[in-house]
Amino acid sequence: MSTDEDDLDLVFRALGNRTRRAICDELSLRPLTTGQLCATLPDLDRCTVMQHLKVLERAGLVVPVRKGRERYNHLDAMPIQAIHRRWIAPHAQGAAAGLLQLKDSLENGIRDTGDREMSVTTG
Repeated sequence: MSTDEDDLDLVFRALGNRTRRAICDELSLRPLTTGQLCATLPDLDRCTVMQHLKVLERAGLVVPVRKGRERYNHLDAMPIQAIHRRWIAPHAQGAAAGLLQLKDSLENGIRDTGDREMSVTTG
């Protein structure tokens, strides 16, 4: 039985590879068949692309959907959203709060000086 942390580990490992990130970038634009995806990665053979897709599938980042004889690969951004919620949002919230506090301080400082121009003197 996998835990949420195990799932996040799979996502981090999958996204730790430049080629897999490139695949995710392509799939973020639109679902692609494996052949179409291979065309966007001309330096890689089909077998290598399929191996990367398998890693992305295991991490839950790619969902294959069969339509007739073709297999379309869809990006599932939910695992990335889970990483954002766990690792990025708490830090971004603090940074945003600090920027808002700075903005308020600067605006209050301007109001406190009566919107006068401040002159700089050199000594």
